[in-house]
Amino acid sequence: MATDINILSSVEEKMKKTIQSVQTEFVSLRTGRANPALLDRIIVDYWGTPTQLKQLAAIGVPDSRTLNIQPFDRTSMEAIEKAILKSDLGLTPTNDGVILRLHLPALTEERRKELVKVVKKIGEEGKVGLRNERRDGVDKIKKQEKDGAVSKDESKKLQDQLQKMTDKYVVEIDKLISAKETEIMER
Repeated sequence: MATDINILSSVEEKMKKTIQSVQTEFVSLRTGRANPALLDRIIVDYWGTPTQLKQLAAIGVPDSRTLNIQPFDRTSMEAIEKAILKSDLGLTPTNDGVILRLHLPALTEERRKELVKVVKKIGEEGKVGLRNERRDGVDKIKKQEKDGAVSKDESKKLQDQLQKMTDKYVVEIDKLISAKETEIMER
């Protein structure tokens, strides 16, 4: 019986990681609203060492369309600027010698619709991940049943629990998708 609980907890842990992965992907999508998390994936070549931008600078949000980046070490300003220009954000920083400013342009209706499609694709990939975890769990349970470690009734009960767990996390991904769509479509 302890192995059954291990299978369920292991699958649930993997499903939680899938949800976190989807959330992380959503945060990195540019919605037209300034969010310091947009810069989480920026890696700066700081004295030959790849370093995350948030470790090199304070990031502020003075208004809904601007991000301020104030390096802890002014000598890193140029490296930070290069990293932002090389990134897939499509933003050009303004450098006043003390602070880098990123101005996020308003999203067009067409771009908003494209972003909603991207959100749905990321969400669907997350759901596929959940279903794969469920399938792996069911396979382990069936193997235990075949080996005689669990009865047929226990196997059915565990598979039902796995399905309920999967359904719960699929609903959670649907909520994340809906919230992100709302955020993208509001002006």
